[in-house]
Amino acid sequence: MSEIDFPLLTLIILLPLLGAIAVGMISNAKQAKIIALSIAGFELLLSLLVLQFFDSRSGDFQLVEQYTWIPLLNIEYLVGVDGISVLFLPLSALLTIVAMLACWNSTQYNPRFHFSLLLALEGITIGVFCALDMMLFFLFWELTLPPLFFLIGLWGIGSQRRSAAMKYTLFMLFGGVPLLLAMIVLATNHAIQVGGSIPYDLSFSFLVLLETPLPDNLQTIVFLLLLFGFAVKAPLVPFHTWLPAAAMEGPTHIVALLMGLKLGIYGILRFAMPLAPVAAVEFVWLVSILGAVTLVYSALIALQQTNLRRLLAYVSISHVGLVIIGLSSFNMQGVQGAIFQMLNFTLIASALILIAGFIQHRLGSTDLIHLGGIAKVMPKLTCFYFLFMLASIGLPGTSGFPAELLMIVGAFMAHSGLGIAALSGAILGAAYMLSYTRRAFLGPIKHNDVWQTQDLQLRELYLLCVPALLVLLFGFFPDMILDVNKAASEVWLSRILFDSP
Repeated sequence: MSEIDFPLLTLIILLPLLGAIAVGMISNAKQAKIIALSIAGFELLLSLLVLQFFDSRSGDFQLVEQYTWIPLLNIEYLVGVDGISVLFLPLSALLTIVAMLACWNSTQYNPRFHFSLLLALEGITIGVFCALDMMLFFLFWELTLPPLFFLIGLWGIGSQRRSAAMKYTLFMLFGGVPLLLAMIVLATNHAIQVGGSIPYDLSFSFLVLLETPLPDNLQTIVFLLLLFGFAVKAPLVPFHTWLPAAAMEGPTHIVALLMGLKLGIYGILRFAMPLAPVAAVEFVWLVSILGAVTLVYSALIALQQTNLRRLLAYVSISHVGLVIIGLSSFNMQGVQGAIFQMLNFTLIASALILIAGFIQHRLGSTDLIHLGGIAKVMPKLTCFYFLFMLASIGLPGTSGFPAELLMIVGAFMAHSGLGIAALSGAILGAAYMLSYTRRAFLGPIKHNDVWQTQDLQLRELYLLCVPALLVLLFGFFPDMILDVNKAASEVWLSRILFDSP
């Protein structure tokens, strides 16, 4: 474990949370926004500093900080990062900055509260990626709900925004119940295994629980509970309906955060499979089926969509299915491809929904009936859209290509049926994206509103440039991502396969 004297991870978690309080107390709205953006920028620099200290050759957790929190239950403040989680820190910080810039002029109602919630959500999300105590993780997990509830319900663009906010919150609360039950089972099992008593010998430390024997019957219970809880957040079919509702009703920069930060998949990767490896292998058929159904079903639904925001919601769900297939292949190609694609979500999916927001802001709709010929009047926006759209379907030269290729190869190596499902999803992905693009961006202009539409403003152009450059950079140099998580992926994979019969 890499150690430094300074509590860097704690600073990264606390800075946005303290910044949220400070921004909320500033009376001048313009100053509040500038300070919020400055804090988010400093947060990005700190997260890049974490990468500087991080040793990618090690598969262990690094920069670990451990303090007693609730001694009676042996709950600790325990944070750390490994090759799987470390890249999510700078990309989460970058996505927050992009979201702030995207809503810079459009947030008229109570902007101080809005930007405070964005900062709070950033700190909480980074806490999710860093937490190594199960109860600390659960705390951060549940704390994501209040900011998103208010951000969707108060600043949504649809008439049913409050309903969408409530639907999201109820789904997440419902999914949190099995997670908490699984954590209690794990902590109780630890006390039993060490011959101790409850509550004095409970342990919620992820590092300790990894080394604690878990009987096969309890592995089944824990794995299914964790899988169920995380599947709601991912989302996997049939728990996916909250995302299209949020995409249609919520503000687009918040939807970008929901699509870009796939905490549910991270939970399956980080906790569900390593903590119950025997059950993970035993129920790999279930995970594979969930992934394949999510991939193909969502792709078929996406083919029928005429609204860009709803289309992108189903595209995101379909890609979640592909990531689950990659994880369930249990080989290096599939696992590294899945992690790569999870990082792609923060760049590609979020950028596409932001572009949909720019169109919505100008034309009042992203439905095909109001579009057509956009490329003629908005060439800059169209260029960015085409780049991210082609990256979404895995065009060579973009970051989507190595991620999809690795997952498809890994799926075929695991089972031919999985490979066919993954390949089918890729083909359907090209079909629904190209079909919508042809009708919305090409062809004749049919509405006068389109003729009068302005292209990207300078601020919008700049905020799309950064993810665009990263998509190209990681597409041509995928080892920049793969080298960071290679050692951690090997450790993850060996733990599952070695601990399984």
